[in-house]
Amino acid sequence: MRSLKSQHSQNSSYKDAQSWTDDLPVCKNTGIGFSTNQRYREDGHPQEMHHYEDCSCHFKFDDIFYWYAVFDGHEGKRAADFCSQRMTAEIYFSQLNEKETTDEEVKEMLRQAFITVEKGYMESVEDLLAERTSLMYDIPEGLNSYEAYKEVPHVVEGLNRLNCELSSGTAAAVALICKNKLYVANVGNCRVLLCQTDQNSVLKVVQLSVDHDLKNEDELLRLSQNGINIKNLRHSSRLGNQENTRCLGNYNVKGGYKDFEDLAMAAQEPIIAEPDIHGGITLDESCRFLLLMSAGLYKSIEEATGTDQVNKYIAQCVVEQFREQATLTGVAQAVVDKAVRLHHDWYMSSSINHSCTPEREDITLVLRNFNYPLPNAITSPTNPSVTFNPIPTVRGGSTCQSTLTNTRTGDTTNRSIDTTNSSDVKTETDDGMGPDMKIEAYVDFSDFYRNFSIAKQNGTLPEGLDF
Repeated sequence: MRSLKSQHSQNSSYKDAQSWTDDLPVCKNTGIGFSTNQRYREDGHPQEMHHYEDCSCHFKFDDIFYWYAVFDGHEGKRAADFCSQRMTAEIYFSQLNEKETTDEEVKEMLRQAFITVEKGYMESVEDLLAERTSLMYDIPEGLNSYEAYKEVPHVVEGLNRLNCELSSGTAAAVALICKNKLYVANVGNCRVLLCQTDQNSVLKVVQLSVDHDLKNEDELLRLSQNGINIKNLRHSSRLGNQENTRCLGNYNVKGGYKDFEDLAMAAQEPIIAEPDIHGGITLDESCRFLLLMSAGLYKSIEEATGTDQVNKYIAQCVVEQFREQATLTGVAQAVVDKAVRLHHDWYMSSSINHSCTPEREDITLVLRNFNYPLPNAITSPTNPSVTFNPIPTVRGGSTCQSTLTNTRTGDTTNRSIDTTNSSDVKTETDDGMGPDMKIEAYVDFSDFYRNFSIAKQNGTLPEGLDF
């Protein structure tokens, strides 16, 4: 099955892979919250800087096999879409639920999934590279950028478009639950938080992902060992054309890293797709809920509040919304909405001195509940765990019994239904016929027939109406 899937992946185009997951069953214990990016305007009207670039997954492959993910794209959604589809395929076809595996084997499978998806994505942009090479031959030699644009503007515009597409990449954070064990992997700055209660029933938050950015000393050490001068990077927020030190996709900062001044001295590709992986964590009663989020969520809250305990702040927001909302999606969306409101209000109050950036990035939050109570949960009237026995056939006025059976407890309750002289209750032979075996009229035509007879006697009946 793996070889068939790989062959299909190689022969399928990027667009062909975009919708195959539509038929996968979603996890009902999950809520999703999101908000598109926004540039703040003085007139108060919202304005998106670009299309929404995040993707997320929350699938239940079977009773012991679950998959969750957040992909935080940049420079378009191409990489996030591709990686979301292919990563899900790698996990879905791994058949982990059908064989005995150690924690190390599962973690190695996740690592290989990231590497395979990275390779597949780079192969998918080969047509863009060929097109870019062809266009570069159309620029006369010896021209600088300004001269080239004046001479062949359509060629320069085409190159700019292709370079933007080739820069498309994504951070990713994924969570796999297999046989009641949790495994987490990530590249970039998406986060995964596990919220647990300790022996004193106090909620604690554990970050299971690693932020691969220029604040991470381990990442700076890795870049230094690769030949990069990190002195200036410590005061920078970007590396090449992005802010993450690891990602999926983004050919320009990987295959083309020599074109960037801060990366040119590297001995090999400095931006990598190797994930950090944790697991397996046994999911017991202390595990209350799991959060996967794009960087837009915690960065918006950090900017707006100045907190240095943003993970704890987000977990507390989730707990508050558990008490107020009726659905898990309502909980997740309410947390996102709060972050959006906080960030907007913070900017509006700080914009007088222009000390902050007037924009906010995309936000995505995936909430997987394990056993945290949702007291206001909506109970569906069509709950499949409750069934009604058919009401016995009624003939004439009588009283019958209906039985309500709860399939979870096996309890039954008898209820009396009075059918005597009830016009709302239909019987087996109630077909609308009267004693003369004629169907009772739905409309009273007595006035019509009376006036018809009078007009006929008086000879005033209109021509052609006599019957």
